[in-house]
Amino acid sequence: MRFDWEIDGFLTAKGDDLLIDGVRSSDLADEFGTPLFVFSERRISENIQNLISASDDGGPKIKVCYASKANSNLAVLRAVNEAGGDIEVNSGGELFKALHAGFEPSQIIFNGTSKDEREIREAIEAGIYSIQADSVSEIELIEQVASAVGKPANVSLRLVPEIRTDTLHGLQTALLTSKFGMMPDEAVAAFGRWKDPVGPIRLKGIHIHLGSQNPSPEPYARALEALYREARTIFEKTGTKLEHFNIGGGFPVNYLRDRSHSSMLNGAQAALFSANFDRSSALRDGWKRVLEKAESEGFDDLLSDVELVTEPGRSIIADAGICLTTIRHTKTRPAGPDTTPDRWLLTDAGFNILLSMETYKWYYHIVAAARASEAHDTPYRLAGPLCDGGDVYFDIEGGKRLPDHRLLPEGIGQSDLLALLNCGAYSIAQMFPYNGRPLPAVVMIGSDGNISLARKRDEYKDLLRNEV
Repeated sequence: MRFDWEIDGFLTAKGDDLLIDGVRSSDLADEFGTPLFVFSERRISENIQNLISASDDGGPKIKVCYASKANSNLAVLRAVNEAGGDIEVNSGGELFKALHAGFEPSQIIFNGTSKDEREIREAIEAGIYSIQADSVSEIELIEQVASAVGKPANVSLRLVPEIRTDTLHGLQTALLTSKFGMMPDEAVAAFGRWKDPVGPIRLKGIHIHLGSQNPSPEPYARALEALYREARTIFEKTGTKLEHFNIGGGFPVNYLRDRSHSSMLNGAQAALFSANFDRSSALRDGWKRVLEKAESEGFDDLLSDVELVTEPGRSIIADAGICLTTIRHTKTRPAGPDTTPDRWLLTDAGFNILLSMETYKWYYHIVAAARASEAHDTPYRLAGPLCDGGDVYFDIEGGKRLPDHRLLPEGIGQSDLLALLNCGAYSIAQMFPYNGRPLPAVVMIGSDGNISLARKRDEYKDLLRNEV
């Protein structure tokens, strides 16, 4: 029997066990303890290769820059690099880690709204592919730093195109109400102002990022069209031909491959979490649409040598990561008059290591790791270990943004192991030691099947680090 949450060759149920790249999840928990994050190098590579394939069959020359903000663990970064991916960073710290992980400067783009002088200087000195300027004032600061360093800066400009998608409001980044990007007319003026080919600023391209978990490919086609229109305007007014377009990332992950909980979510939320389309086909089809338009207008030469940059994060790492957690305690309490009492399962994984579960009420499917092949048809309420009323796996405000209950095998209880799927993105990147809880270990299962420790489990003494 095959389960909808399974991923061929990576995540499977065999007998009673949940296997991750052929390794029993219970063996991993026994060896490394819980909570524990487990990542698959092979799955990361598959996700990278899917996007690189957008170059096939008339697709654009593509540069896949993994968004390291989604997960900047060094083992993950090295897996991305070895799979042929490049990288996007958002801080001096992420730049430092990218270089430490072995990325060449030509593989690195640097995003962000509030870069300081030190970060800009480090990016210029490294000679990275592009610093993505978010405002005119940032270009001016880059110019000052580049002049002081005595080395030119490769720069691209982030635009705000007012393209709305059907994702959550907090994940929309291409609207005028967001904090990101500059207006298109500001970008055109910038290309006129910084035209000197031997000056400290070398403007190379333009950038649009739509946000995250976008459920439809159509906004990407519209963004490509917007990039082309802007490139044409820049060429007509300044004579500059761009070297790259950056379409951003935000490609969705299907968190509801298993639909057993979909009826417990409202329609919009279920649609968001089940979003799924072929990313490489979406980019290829959108590019062909833009090529046809450019050819009809006589500007196809503007696209002949353009490199299309993407910044996928969630779609590379989310389904490559699993969190293993142990049920530490159980309880039963009345759910209301004439209703079946609620059975509670209290785990060792709270929102301090899965922050999106609280900030965005994010859904992660749960499987009983040592009873994976059994029917998951009994409702339970789940909560983490934190002394915080919001540390629950449901929506306490009753907004139906998460299921009230999770379905697991009958009789599951204390010491049983659970696996939260699809939680490789924005989990360990955002975790923090709330309530004095040491942060968990992380392991990587290599493409060769070898298991390596990617992050040691914190000890109590780590809670004192940097305190005076």
